Amino acid sequence: MRISLLAWSLLSLASIPTFALSDDIHEQRTNRLVKRADDATEEVDPATLPTTFNGVEVPPLKELTPDNFDETVKDGYWFVKQYSPSCPHCQKIAPTWQTLYEYYYTSDPLSSSSSKPSDTKSLNSFHGFYNFHFASMNCQAYGDLCKKLDVKYFPTFSLYHDGERVEQYTGKKSMQGLSEYVEDKLESIKPGSRPTQGVNLPKPGASSVDTNAEPEAPAAKDKDPEAGVKAGEKHNEQLASEEASSDQSSTPSRPKSKPKGPINPQGLSIPLTAESFQALVTTTKDPWFIKFYAPWCHHCQALAPSWQQMAKEMQNVLNVGEVNCDAEPRLCKDAHVSAFPTMYFFRGGERVEYNGLRGLGDLISYAKKAVDVGLGVQDVDATSFKELEEKEEVIFLYFYDHATTAEDFEALERLTLSLVGHGRLVKTNSAALAERFKISTWPRLLVSRDGRANYYTPIAPKDMRDFRQILNWMRTVWLPIVPELTASNAQEIMDGRFVVLGILSRGRSDEFLQSKRELKNAALEWMDKQVQLFQLERQELRDSKQLRIEEAEDRNDQRALRAAKNMRITIREDDKKPVGFAWVDGDFWERWLRNTYGIDVANGERVVINDQDNRRYWDQSSSGAPILASRTSILETIPLVIANPPKLTPKSTVGTIESVFFITRSFIATHPIISVIILLVTVIAATFLARGRARRAGRGGILGVTSGSNGFFHLDGKEGILNGGATGKVD
Repeated sequence: MRISLLAWSLLSLASIPTFALSDDIHEQRTNRLVKRADDATEEVDPATLPTTFNGVEVPPLKELTPDNFDETVKDGYWFVKQYSPSCPHCQKIAPTWQTLYEYYYTSDPLSSSSSKPSDTKSLNSFHGFYNFHFASMNCQAYGDLCKKLDVKYFPTFSLYHDGERVEQYTGKKSMQGLSEYVEDKLESIKPGSRPTQGVNLPKPGASSVDTNAEPEAPAAKDKDPEAGVKAGEKHNEQLASEEASSDQSSTPSRPKSKPKGPINPQGLSIPLTAESFQALVTTTKDPWFIKFYAPWCHHCQALAPSWQQMAKEMQNVLNVGEVNCDAEPRLCKDAHVSAFPTMYFFRGGERVEYNGLRGLGDLISYAKKAVDVGLGVQDVDATSFKELEEKEEVIFLYFYDHATTAEDFEALERLTLSLVGHGRLVKTNSAALAERFKISTWPRLLVSRDGRANYYTPIAPKDMRDFRQILNWMRTVWLPIVPELTASNAQEIMDGRFVVLGILSRGRSDEFLQSKRELKNAALEWMDKQVQLFQLERQELRDSKQLRIEEAEDRNDQRALRAAKNMRITIREDDKKPVGFAWVDGDFWERWLRNTYGIDVANGERVVINDQDNRRYWDQSSSGAPILASRTSILETIPLVIANPPKLTPKSTVGTIESVFFITRSFIATHPIISVIILLVTVIAATFLARGRARRAGRGGILGVTSGSNGFFHLDGKEGILNGGATGKVD
């Protein structure tokens, strides 16, 4: 019994370490299972993990937040995708954006560089060479930041440079479209560094691509094949110089403009999309004449044949394009297109709208004038200016000398686009022209119309660089002395002045030229007469001032002397309505002339003097005969018409009711004091009349009936005759 008990005790002691070891192993296994379960339940965001492209590890795409946005984008170029995770378009573009980032991150910008593509920390890597970066911003998580950045839809692709948003990408949201945009920006940052044949792009979601393969759709780029090598060598030299002298910073060279391509080589109107518009129009200085239209628009359909024919006529002369606003609504919205068709002339980022007629001849005439804008402001001498005067009716001439600054010339170049169809702008430093126009200070600007100069008079030197102020002055003088009245300039010619309008016919060429010459001679003579009258009036005022000064000196009256010397000689031209001259094609505007003035050009050339503000006109001279297209007839009639009041009876261009309104308005404008007196008399008379009627009503009328009866007998009622008096009896 004792032996068996002893054996059992020894066996128990031997089994204790075994069970203890088993418990430890079980606990370790349990802890390991718990750890694995915890790891399984912890979600890992794939966007925070590095990826691999072409065998190179790519760090996660930079995610911008309100905390790091300003600090991140303050240096270099940042191409940012602003998105919402719930947006289907954002979900669709996500693989493309990630692959685009991986492709450029691992790309080698310098074919001659000793650095390898995997050496992404090198200054010769993509980020080091271009300082161009990619990033994303979650607008669902950081809505306030996106609202502050004016993000209105998703996804939005914005380009930031040194902390400022410089551009928003509006092109096609595809690998090809985004890559073309990036390539253009990289080319502008480092001219000549991008491949001539373009780049071979990966498919969205791919992890590799053959960078040495030819692209499927080679990009048409005018680049030197060896430019990448040269750019790399130049960049390496720049890095070496920066390391040698860290205290000196080198300024990057200014990007050169792209070589100008052939102009309209096929004579066609090129359909433009948002991408091609930016590449061909916005980012170049080439002139373009572009039509914005809608396929369903009847006016656009009517314009189409003339537009195509105009494009054919402008082959190798002017680029012509068209934008379908149904297919490109955002581009048309950015161009402020509110009606169809709308036609703009573009040069780079500037534009001017064409508001003329839509005939083939009108379009070609405007296009030919616009071609000169692409040449910039030409330099002329006395001989070339003389030749230009024979072809152009309005010429703006800018005088400069050796002290004229580049800022002055830049302001001058900005004016050319606004002058399309109005006048020609040239510059000169010719001594002969300066002597001819009596120029003594530089720079100076004038307009020459038929050899007669009008000068722009700046108050301060900075006014010569004030683009808007100069343009406002140009608008007042850019019409020829005798312009042709058209639909586009009719309001500008007719409003605010008396207009001597010659109604001519191109069909009778001899009479047409003679009548036009007579109109111009009459206009020039009238202008000379007005200048003489102005000088005479100014001289009379000066003589009057001098007389007052002499009288005060004779009386030794110091107060009167100071008052006389402080008198200002001012001649108010606002009180005088100016007189303008114009002519109209009577054959083309036959119907309008017959309905407005009752004139048929078939009966011969005629002249009317029109006052558009008051809707009236004169077509007869003092003798009662029609005003003829002759200098004598015109100059004799004008003083009688502009007299206040006119000495000739006008005719109305509107109906009777409208005519009464305009006659009344004209009378009030010309006789304000008399009008006020008539108004006061009318008000006083109306007041007395109203008070007299009120007094008669208060007395009860002629029969003395009380006011309660309103002047009539009441045959019933309590107080009436038929009520039986005060007895209270009723029959």
